[in-house]
Amino acid sequence: MPSLMSRREATKALGLGALAVSLGSAASARAGEKHEHRHDAGDKQKRPADAAAPGPYEMAPLPYDFGALAPVLNEQIVRLHYSKHTAGYFKGLNAALEQLEQARGQGDFSRIRALSRDLAFNGSGAVLHTIYWSSLTPGGPAEPEGRLRDGIDRDFGSFDACRNQLLEAAGSVQGSGWSVLAYEPFGGRLVILQAENHEDQTIWGVRPLLVIDVWEHAYYLQYENRREEYLQRIATIIDWPAVAARYEAALRSI
Repeated sequence: MPSLMSRREATKALGLGALAVSLGSAASARAGEKHEHRHDAGDKQKRPADAAAPGPYEMAPLPYDFGALAPVLNEQIVRLHYSKHTAGYFKGLNAALEQLEQARGQGDFSRIRALSRDLAFNGSGAVLHTIYWSSLTPGGPAEPEGRLRDGIDRDFGSFDACRNQLLEAAGSVQGSGWSVLAYEPFGGRLVILQAENHEDQTIWGVRPLLVIDVWEHAYYLQYENRREEYLQRIATIIDWPAVAARYEAALRSI
């Protein structure tokens, strides 16, 4: 197993291109236990070329109690979403890696197409859910500040325009998926993407800063088919300092 990571280190690692880095503390940590909610981003971790191979991916503990996001997200839906659905993507990611290793060892590459699909689907699900949980907080500021706010105003015209595009992208996803506010380093700009499932319709190399889950398991138990109501309410509990920390980390990684 890899050594335990602080939330500061995990926040730094979060990005679609960061799947080679463990995403959190030991999975055996008690679900729902309170953990320090840090917003600063640590230095990028580097693994020497001759270091031991990384161990299985481990799900980061929830950074607040299961009921902390109520009434926007009640305890039941957070507990189920985190303990069952999020955990399932980590389990699927590790299983895909194990099966790929077995295939290589046996010289049997007949299942590579299916296993590659499993790796992308579950790996992206693990990353996006980790960002999702660390993008929410009770009682946070209503709007971003600092360089993130400057970037939003520059690339979207205003915070309101950015917010409206992000929520419309989420609301109009066909089926299951996400809306994603990301930093795109190739052009040096912020972009908003729609992701179908977990891995479709991305731009290679983007660094996700904020994601909104619109799979039905994220809201249906509480909001039923009222996706728009869920989106309007979840926009009120965005952890903008945490989003800003990921933006600063993305800028430093260029």
